[in-house]
Amino acid sequence: MCLDELRSNIAIKQKKGLPFICASIIIWLLILIVILLDLPQNTENLLVLCCSCPLLPISWTIGKILKVDIFDKSNPLGNVGFLFTCNQFLYLLIVMWVFNAVPDKMVMVYAMVFGAHLLPYSWLYKSISYRIFAIIIPVLSLVIGCIFSALFIALTLILVECIFAAALFAELGRFTNK
Repeated sequence: MCLDELRSNIAIKQKKGLPFICASIIIWLLILIVILLDLPQNTENLLVLCCSCPLLPISWTIGKILKVDIFDKSNPLGNVGFLFTCNQFLYLLIVMWVFNAVPDKMVMVYAMVFGAHLLPYSWLYKSISYRIFAIIIPVLSLVIGCIFSALFIALTLILVECIFAAALFAELGRFTNK
């Protein structure tokens, strides 16, 4: 298989990463719940970081529902997708710095990192939706985060992730019908 065929294959088999994007909606709902608890800032931030811990099991469960094996090793580009994910861990160092330096802006920076890490998937999955949302999420998070509280960031991310999932689902339908 040539590179282009491998990309098409992984986009179809992984349904353009829909299990992870759908799981991120749940993660942002958990973050919203933490913010609504009105805890001390450091406790809230620590719990916000902990909210992403169930990403893999939630993605796996959603993958089962969507009939996607998120651990499929049949396509060598799966390793590239994993590498793209690992890139986000390096960005989380910035979030950890913000945790101490500017605690009330940590959720904003976390949202920006989350959105920005999606950009390489636009290439992997041949997806305009990933490209658009990888730009919209960080910019929107910055603007909203500079004007409003973390509550509005979480609410916005839930809405944006729902729109993103719908866009991916529509894109996948067009992609598989070619």
